[in-house]
Amino acid sequence: MKAKKGNVTHKLKIAKGQLDGILQMIEEDRYCVDISNQLLATQALLKSANQQILQAHIRNCVREALQTDPENPKLEEALQLLEKMVQ
Repeated sequence: MKAKKGNVTHKLKIAKGQLDGILQMIEEDRYCVDISNQLLATQALLKSANQQILQAHIRNCVREALQTDPENPKLEEALQLLEKMVQ
């Protein structure tokens, strides 16, 4: 992985903590809107981590692959991931 591991790991650990908190909120029958807001915050954090990983992949792995072989499948692979992200 070419992304900054410490940064990505930090985001994922925060998301993990948020998920634990959300589960506790559900067990405590907390207000639905509060739970939903926490879910949205966790999704945003996961999306940010994913974007960071994909950007690093394109900047490094895909760039290297295209320099050695313009028909390398890594470009198509990255494009498919981008498509999934916008759905």
